[in-house]
Amino acid sequence: MKTQHTTSQLFRINHLLQQLLFAAVILLCLFSIISPPIALLLGVLTVNIFGNPFVEFNQKAIAFLLQFSVVGLGFGMNAYSAVSAGKEGFLLTVFSIFSTLVFGFLIGKWLKTEKKTSHLISCGTAICGGSAIAAIAPVLKSDENQTSIALGVIFILNSIALFVFPFIGHQLDLSQKDFGLWCAIAIHDTSSVVGAANKYGAEALQVATTVKLARALWIIPISILTAFIFKKQSRSFGTKIKIPYFIGLFVVAMLLNTYLPAINIFASQIVGIAKVGLTITLFLIGATLNFTTLKTVGVRPLFQGVLLWIFIAVLALLSILYLV
Repeated sequence: MKTQHTTSQLFRINHLLQQLLFAAVILLCLFSIISPPIALLLGVLTVNIFGNPFVEFNQKAIAFLLQFSVVGLGFGMNAYSAVSAGKEGFLLTVFSIFSTLVFGFLIGKWLKTEKKTSHLISCGTAICGGSAIAAIAPVLKSDENQTSIALGVIFILNSIALFVFPFIGHQLDLSQKDFGLWCAIAIHDTSSVVGAANKYGAEALQVATTVKLARALWIIPISILTAFIFKKQSRSFGTKIKIPYFIGLFVVAMLLNTYLPAINIFASQIVGIAKVGLTITLFLIGATLNFTTLKTVGVRPLFQGVLLWIFIAVLALLSILYLV
């Protein structure tokens, strides 16, 4: 009995220390010395060495902070520039989404990846990563394992993109505009798109955020298309599609910043807070990437994700350099 009590006390102390460490790293993220890529890396190291004491709240916190940060970034953007960037990226967005879905289907067939898992990975790569998977999974009627594998693949590749894309951009001497467009097309999640573009420059951030959020709206037609394709396997048409309403708030923030000069007085402070929120978001995303996640993913889904990622990254880069 005494041994059980001692073990229980040690567990509570250990859990408290985990919580304090986790909170300390989040506090560090409040300061500019911690960049978004470093925050992501700290999250990966923290969860694999010390564990995550807030697992049950992690995904909810990521969703809220990402949406809050994206809306906040809208106060630093100009509507005219955003419309211009959106027009230039529209055709490339449409072409890249559908070519990625088709290529993903073919790779899935070749690798014999489980059908629903393959479709989720393709949608996550084509549209907006984890958000697309979370929206399409209920329509697809995928089980927890299928959804977790797809999310694992996307999160792993997102983490790599946050470091690799700015490096490649500088090596190729891409302009701010070209890099922002490339990020929006070729990086999966909005969080990593914004993180990579923010590291590259202010103009890259504006282009990347605008094009990526416009891209995210394709969740709706792709969800409907998914329901149609898989309707014989499940009654998907009766499932409610999750619409990313926060994109509307981002547009409102951008319009306020463009047409109400008084907003400029505190707009920079809002943008600063939003960037801090993004840094914390990336730390929390990193804290989901433990060894269990890596083991769960499996070789075939990960290989499919890598091939799709290379396909869309190269296609987008060549299109931007020679066609746009």
